[in-house]
Amino acid sequence: MSDHVPASMTPATLEKFLHAKIPLTAAMGIRVVQTGPGRLILEAPLAPNINHLGSAFGGALHTLPTLACYAALWTLLVEGGVDGHVVVKKSYANYAQPVRGTFRAVCERPPPGIAAEFLDDLRRFRKARMDLESVVEGANGKPAVEFHGSFVAIV
Repeated sequence: MSDHVPASMTPATLEKFLHAKIPLTAAMGIRVVQTGPGRLILEAPLAPNINHLGSAFGGALHTLPTLACYAALWTLLVEGGVDGHVVVKKSYANYAQPVRGTFRAVCERPPPGIAAEFLDDLRRFRKARMDLESVVEGANGKPAVEFHGSFVAIV
């Protein structure tokens, strides 16, 4: 594994990695709230991501769930002992309501069987694709943004 891969994947370690390797994450004030076997949660404050209407900028509302999915897949590579890169191939977001405060993106990590199959394909073919989803919750508990992305890992 190359020296850019953290030895362990705590929320603080992942956050430090994201801020160092993707500087936009620091500018947006993104925090890693949770990373574990079930889900990955990122959070961003409104202030650095605000638009002219006093709500979260649409680009920020697309970026946070993109990063949640990216980080979920990247940590899967790290946990699987694979030194690779993750890129987004295609994405779509549905904006259902404005966000007027701190916002969180939740990405459910793939089940163990699908994760193992993905890693096997990556080792065998040196490239693998996975579709992931993330939701940014609104103030009323309903989704404010529903994100769907197709990601590719390459070794």
